[in-house]
Amino acid sequence: MPNLNRVFLMGNLTRDPEIRYTPSGMAVASFGLAVNRKWRDKGSGEMREETTFVDVDVWGRQAELAGQYLAKGRPLFLEGRLKLDSWEDRATGQKRSKLKVVGENFQFLGTRDAGAAGGGGAPARPAGAAGARPARPAAPGKAPAGDAPEPPDGAEENFEASEDIPF
Repeated sequence: MPNLNRVFLMGNLTRDPEIRYTPSGMAVASFGLAVNRKWRDKGSGEMREETTFVDVDVWGRQAELAGQYLAKGRPLFLEGRLKLDSWEDRATGQKRSKLKVVGENFQFLGTRDAGAAGGGGAPARPAGAAGARPARPAAPGKAPAGDAPEPPDGAEENFEASEDIPF
């Protein structure tokens, strides 16, 4: 039987992306995403809300874009896959694990102020971005193409043409 590991999330960043580089020079950005769920309690009829906090890693060009344009509070639509990390705690020797999302594609949804009513306000465009391609941060080395998961077909095109950049 075939397997499927696909996640779609929409929420707000809980912290600024932290950019690191692998020894081969591949960029990795880590950030948190808060995803809210609202529902009406059947017993009492009152509205309930819960927030799920998800740790996310994105790789390569996606990581560079996250580091350049994302910040705490910014709404984001993310597509990716689940990954379970397991390790042994050095201090206690106990086995530990953590489920996180490896982001493979994301879309900016606008500013937090514009999206306060639902996270999908009009996209904001930073000054000087019209017709300009975002600059790449300097990396310690050039990474081989096989170090990170490849984004889905056409995902890179969304960031190559300045007219398609949603900010």
